[in-house]
Amino acid sequence: MAHSLRTHGVLLRRLIEHLDGAVELLYADAGLDYRPRYTPIVRALLNDGPATLRALSTRTGVTHSAISQTVAQMAARGWVALEAGSDARERIVALTPFALDRLPLLERCWEATEIASRGLDEDLGQPLADVLVGALDALQSRPFADRLAVAFSTASSSTEAAR
Repeated sequence: MAHSLRTHGVLLRRLIEHLDGAVELLYADAGLDYRPRYTPIVRALLNDGPATLRALSTRTGVTHSAISQTVAQMAARGWVALEAGSDARERIVALTPFALDRLPLLERCWEATEIASRGLDEDLGQPLADVLVGALDALQSRPFADRLAVAFSTASSSTEAAR
């Protein structure tokens, strides 16, 4: 049996490399030391003000661990500042004056990204975001692990029967 090299994981990683790689290059060309993964955090802080890591995780839909790692990178680059919260374990994340000074340029990059995304959607004949949201919704209602368990059961039965 021939095995396809075009698995979902490989295709998704290639898609992210294309999209994030190009956007990261745009930021660099604009003179910004900024990563695409910072955007959900910056937008959440702009919309709702300073927040805990847990609140940012909830607002963005990004895991607490990933938020914590990304915020640490952002703090090292001057985009956010961390302050102690009311609880000794809690840290409050806020945008810095450095970040706010660069906001007009950052918003121009976001606008360019949106325009380019609409062009990609036109080439696809449908919004890529709709396809991705549809896939995530389908996995929310029936996780891939459940699908794999059923498929593995079926695959083992058919493989053993073929022997």
